[in-house]
Amino acid sequence: MNISKLIVAPLAAALLLPPSVRATERPRAKGVQVVQLTVTKEGFVPAAVTVKHGKPVKLVITRKVERTCATEIVLKDFGVQKALPLDAPVAVTVTPKKAGDYRYACGMDMVAGVLHVE
Repeated sequence: MNISKLIVAPLAAALLLPPSVRATERPRAKGVQVVQLTVTKEGFVPAAVTVKHGKPVKLVITRKVERTCATEIVLKDFGVQKALPLDAPVAVTVTPKKAGDYRYACGMDMVAGVLHVE
């Protein structure tokens, strides 16, 4: 067996998997989990975010492209619908009460991502 394949294969797989991010907690924000999202030509980046239930989650979304369906963000489960102006960070704060997957999407529900709550 070739030892280089054993080392290179897992590394390559890790680099090629879709990006997922864990929220960071900011001490000055008293346990608020902060997630940076960007709207690019690929959609919401990252497309999957992991947070903890019972703690506030602050999504900071910046739209970087003019031509996109994602000119707003909608989180139906939390009653959120907010415009995303070009190159201007927009903050949305929600507090997931229970574990599960919650979708965030554009207004037409075509460009989307998942807020995975543990």
